[in-house]
Amino acid sequence: MGGFFGAASHHDVVLDVFFGVDYHSHLGTRRAGMIFHDEEVGFQREIHSIENTPFRTRFEDDLPGFKGMSGIGCISDTDPQPLLVRSHLGTFGITTVGAINNAEELVERYFSSGNRQFMAMSSGAVNTTELVAALINQKDSFVEGIKHAQSVIEGSLTLLIMTSDGTIIAARDSMGRLPVLIGKDGEGFCISFESFAYHKLGYHDEYELGPGEIVRVDADGYETISPAGTQMKICAFLWVYYGYPNSNYEGVNVEVMRHRNGAIMARDEAAAGGVPDVDYVAGVPDSGVPHAIGYSTESKAPFGRPFIKYTPTWPRSFMPANQKVRDRVAKMKLIPVPELINGKRLLFVDDSIVRGTQLQGTVNYLHECGASEVHMRSACPPIMFGCKYLSFSRSRSEMELIARRVVQELEGDEGQKHLDEYADSSTERGQCMLKSICEKMGFDSLGYQSLDGMLEAIGIDREKVCTYCWSGRE
Repeated sequence: MGGFFGAASHHDVVLDVFFGVDYHSHLGTRRAGMIFHDEEVGFQREIHSIENTPFRTRFEDDLPGFKGMSGIGCISDTDPQPLLVRSHLGTFGITTVGAINNAEELVERYFSSGNRQFMAMSSGAVNTTELVAALINQKDSFVEGIKHAQSVIEGSLTLLIMTSDGTIIAARDSMGRLPVLIGKDGEGFCISFESFAYHKLGYHDEYELGPGEIVRVDADGYETISPAGTQMKICAFLWVYYGYPNSNYEGVNVEVMRHRNGAIMARDEAAAGGVPDVDYVAGVPDSGVPHAIGYSTESKAPFGRPFIKYTPTWPRSFMPANQKVRDRVAKMKLIPVPELINGKRLLFVDDSIVRGTQLQGTVNYLHECGASEVHMRSACPPIMFGCKYLSFSRSRSEMELIARRVVQELEGDEGQKHLDEYADSSTERGQCMLKSICEKMGFDSLGYQSLDGMLEAIGIDREKVCTYCWSGRE
């Protein structure tokens, strides 16, 4: 994934951008960077790896060298960025968030003459932010260029550009898959992915861009320079998993949605035959906890914390590139409370069940600690498809997804024709999949939130929400 923050003001914005970017650290742990513009010294930029050092620690020593009343920065899980680009449109900084599935095709189609070189990442792949800049530079204005880039990219593209006069241009993906919000204080404006990031800095909510909308922002105000489209497909996982609890997207708070989602799951499970009789309902930290609180409140089962997450040093465990390292980190950061495990019947709610590898280790450990029963609930439906619009999953094959893998084991290729049935626990195939995963993982029972229940919890028009990873359809 990734996130960005920018600001333009009548005062120096270095600290605002520094802390604003830092507040997006939950969205990536690979690379980060900032660019500032000052009338006297021009652009200043730094990019660092943050794989082993948090953003704030890594960039603190750079702060004395920065100055400017405009700046942008990013957390990136892919490319080194933001980039500083010189072109016929002038010198500008650019940072992007999204996914480009046809990058090699675009390079071949538009830049095959041999007179164009691209910065490559360690994998040898093209730096996609540089590719976006090259596509923008094919047109005679930033607006035309951004719209061109978004039209030819398969995936999604949300970006910030900062020009040589300190103006910031913000563009939301053409289908609005990610949010872009504008905040305002007494001396300027900021642009952010997460709303809480600017609330902590003294800005208040000013405007939320629509899908495909392009806005110009400076210290004196903002204006739409390309209007929003009529279609939106914002990612549901913003609320279910990777959005921060304090943030709001399309007017819906993340934490409130998660409480409501857990309650709906318990309500529907009770209506279908009743929830298990357990000693505690617990959440898999961190994102699963509010879903579990909602489930506990609705089901009247006590909420407990059999695991405490050790937060001072461990980031989100899906971020390390190596699966073995991710699994080890997942185990190391969860500290058990034996008094709440030994001899207890436990029901855990996780935000999602993707590969199942980390969860398998957690369940094994619970049994080793003496849990008498372990029931598992997922706050979203079975994930059947890898996301092709945002880079939040590292799955190389859909067969890495536990639901798809079990379907293949049960019916082979024939089962892949009936994924809708397998995703519906009321069907025979759905029940068969649940039973197989329980046997494989050691659960006493397993339940997934339904697609209808999750969309009810989000509460906006379901036609505006992307559900591709569950249904294979937008």
